[in-house]
Formats: sequence, structure tokens, C-alpha cells
Amino acid sequence: MVQEAISVYWTNFYPEWASYKLGIFICLNCSGIHRNLPEVSRVKSIHLDFWENDLVEFMKTHGNLWAKAKYEAKVPPFYYIPHSKDCLVLKEQWIRAKYEREEFVATSVCHETGSSASAGSREGFLWKRGRDSRQFLKRQFLLSAREGVLKYYTKESKGPKAVISIKDLNTMFQTEKIRNPHGLQITYSKEGQTRNLFVYHESGKLIPWITRNYFKEGYMEKTGPKHKEAFKKRWFSLDSLERNLLYFKDPLDAFELGRVFIGSKEQGYEVQAGLPRGVRGKRWKAGLTIVTPHRKFVFVCENDREQKEWIAALNEVLSQPVTA
Repeated sequence: MVQEAISVYWTNFYPEWASYKLGIFICLNCSGIHRNLPEVSRVKSIHLDFWENDLVEFMKTHGNLWAKAKYEAKVPPFYYIPHSKDCLVLKEQWIRAKYEREEFVATSVCHETGSSASAGSREGFLWKRGRDSRQFLKRQFLLSAREGVLKYYTKESKGPKAVISIKDLNTMFQTEKIRNPHGLQITYSKEGQTRNLFVYHESGKLIPWITRNYFKEGYMEKTGPKHKEAFKKRWFSLDSLERNLLYFKDPLDAFELGRVFIGSKEQGYEVQAGLPRGVRGKRWKAGLTIVTPHRKFVFVCENDREQKEWIAALNEVLSQPVTA
């Protein structure tokens, strides 16, 4: 029986599906993606399908650890590996990069371009949202790991419109924010500000250099440093790695309006539920206060659930030591 081939991985996580062509055990969500890759993967149910003896033996001699050693041998350190809670398109791109294009095997060659995956060169067209017009326009993008940059071009520009260093670059899937199943947010620092590019690809073959997602995003209202200014609705993004709470007028703004650095508890930073005495939100009432050594930042959330989620997310960052 196929259960004899189930490894410690299966014992701990109980996947109910397997790719008998790759020799791996997979979850229900990933099994749907693997079904769309018949050239590289074939799927069976562990409990519902019949397993021939040769397939059982194949599963015994392979398994998830074997596949990880082969297909993840050279994953770049900045490549974001999706988790169970991430969106489906992010999981699909990871599975396609790993098994279909074999980008991370020790001596891989990208099947789409014929170039070495370790060279990390990608060129193609993405639909980019304009900074002022807010319309999505087709733009040429070039990603070069050899140069360590991402470039994009417009029809009007002779040279690249922007040259972004990979080390300063962060990308994340934003399917809901961009309202496209293949939406991507590219973030980098420009003249001391956070610059956002919002793009999507028609078929989902997006730039594969994924780093990290924002820890939490959403609307809150904020007031000024004297706590007497009118509360204004803003979109907030918590970057746990850089320890910044960024805020924008609109979720798809190209540049931030400002940021709040989130230090550690040892440095005198903390987050408190509620508002300082005498301060009241205009519409929303679920307040929170970020206390820093220099001032108190005051916000209100739409409801108690949002307040608790923001406090939990901020406390998670506060609990981590600040690294140089």
C-alpha cells in the first residue's frame, strides 16, 4: 500500500495527495496547481486512488526531502518562499519556478529563455500603473542579477526610466489591492522615500524575485503631533524587516506620505490600546497609541477587531531586537 511509502513529512502534516511523477506528497491546494502541469507532474489521491506497485516503490525511493535537495538546491537568499496563508498565484509561481522551469536545481537552465537560472536574467512586458494618470500602460522590464538591477522602459524614454538596485528592491503579490489575480507591488527607496510600482502580467508569469510581504496593511485614521489636528484616513503598511509603519493617502500611491519607525521595547517603544486623555476620533473609536522616545503617534481603527490585529502586529515587531 502507498501508506508504506509515507515519510515523517506525511506523519507530521498529513497531506492527502501526491505527485507520482515527482515523487512528492502535497496538500489539496497545491494538488490543483500540479494538475495544471501534466508535463512535469501527475497527481493521485493517497486514499481514494489505486496505486500500482511500481508507483509505490517510486514514492519510497524519492519523497519530499529528496525533491527539496534537487529542486531547491540554489534558491536565492532573497527569494520569498510562500506559506500556506499566501495567495494562490504566489504558490503557483513558486511551484512553476521550482518544477516546471527548474530554476533552482544545481545546473539549471531556464526552459523559457534557454539561459542559466543562476544568471537571473528576465526580460518582458508588464502592465504598469501610471504615477499621475493611474492607468495601466504596457512597459518593458529587464531584471539582471549579473548587474544587480531591475530596469523598466517607456516608449518616450531613450534609456531606462528607472534603474533599481536589487538589494534595495522588495516585491510582493497584491492581488486584492491591484484587483488583478497577477498583480505585483514593487517597492524601493528613492531619495529617502518609499517608491511603489504597481504592475501585473496577463498570464501570471511575473518577475520571480520575491522577497517579503508587508506584515499587515489596512486603513486607519491618524492625527498630528499635537493630537488636536483632524483625524485623516490613511492606508498603512507595516514593514517588519525595516521596522517602518508607512502611510499613504491611497493604497496605490507611488510615494509614501510619511513613516513611523518601530523600535524595540528595550529602546522605550510600546503600543497601547486606546487614546490619550482628551483625544477622540472623528468617526472611528477603536484607538491605539504608539509610544516612542520622542512622541506619541495616535491612530483609530474602524473596529475592535482591526485594533487588536494592529496591536498584535506592532507588538510582534516591538518584541524583535533591533539589528544594525
